[in-house]
Amino acid sequence: MPADFVFTEEHEALRQNLRSFLEKRSDEKAVRAAMVSERGWDPEVWKQLAEELGLVGLVIPEEHGGAGYGPVELLIAMEEMGRALLCAPFLGTSVFAAQALLSCADAVTQKELLPKIASGKAIVSVAHAEPNGRWDTGGITLRAKGSGANVTLDGEKRVVLDGRSADVLLVVARTDAGLELLRVDANAPGLSRTAIPPLDLTRKLACVRFSNTPATRISSGDQTASFQRVLAFVHAALAAEQVGGAQKCLEMSTDYAKNRLQFGRPIGSYQGIKHKCAEMLVSVEMAKSAASNALFIAAAKEPDFVEAAALAKAYCSDAYFHAAADNIQIHGGMGFTWEAAPHLYFKRAKSSELLFGDAAHHREELAKQVGL
Repeated sequence: MPADFVFTEEHEALRQNLRSFLEKRSDEKAVRAAMVSERGWDPEVWKQLAEELGLVGLVIPEEHGGAGYGPVELLIAMEEMGRALLCAPFLGTSVFAAQALLSCADAVTQKELLPKIASGKAIVSVAHAEPNGRWDTGGITLRAKGSGANVTLDGEKRVVLDGRSADVLLVVARTDAGLELLRVDANAPGLSRTAIPPLDLTRKLACVRFSNTPATRISSGDQTASFQRVLAFVHAALAAEQVGGAQKCLEMSTDYAKNRLQFGRPIGSYQGIKHKCAEMLVSVEMAKSAASNALFIAAAKEPDFVEAAALAKAYCSDAYFHAAADNIQIHGGMGFTWEAAPHLYFKRAKSSELLFGDAAHHREELAKQVGL
């Protein structure tokens, strides 16, 4: 981890302000209401995140209407959002789409879409994964037909974050130049968007199909290398969100272990529960280090960022899943019930583990990056 990056008083103030906001606007009642709605998130909360807290444009430069902060501030925001199970298009729009535009799109498109994202007025989703189940750039086979700025698309993209509610889709497709970024508006002819039946109701995913659908090229030249770094940035951000969820599972477990009495004593006094909580603590702390390392490296613009992001996503996926599973075990039978909160974190942990590739995928990518 770069030695010159530390959390400042301003960082802690950001954490406390966001936590206070989320405790009021993303409590369990709010999460349950949002996750069963068709959109999957509360527009009023999104508006407040954009206008009152400036978080929707957190890592968008000030010249495009954003807050102009960087990866370290994103680390804090993602941890707190994961801790609160926030239902919002933040990962898909504020992180993935914003980074894709900043890294791959032309200046005209950046000038148009980035201020709309930062203000909360546009939901923009990136469509890159396909039915082959691959998450890397090598798995992208959809080809744009035609030449010039305007082309057409025929094919399918899977697991698109907030794909049904998006106002604009950024489609990664192949052209004669290589991988390029294309824009498809929500009302484009031949475009159909179908919700994917979710394991995790708190994160809406969609399947997007194109049938002779007009698209606009918004990049020039092969964007493979740039998009690989965009993906790595998203992996690191998701790892930070996983850390927040794992931390909350640890807190839920220890609180319950202190207060649940069995045979006249707290269950936390029994060795089996002590061991689970201790192992969870170690795992969560190591996950924090992995996610922090990746985003601090991103802030320092060091060359090994892709490797650090792969490591973070792999480790944090495992840590969150095991923390969520142990949280249910510590809660006993009630942990499996719909009325209790632990299952919400378990489902988010599992869906986040699989999103953008599971731990095995990222370990393989890490091995490739380091030449193993």
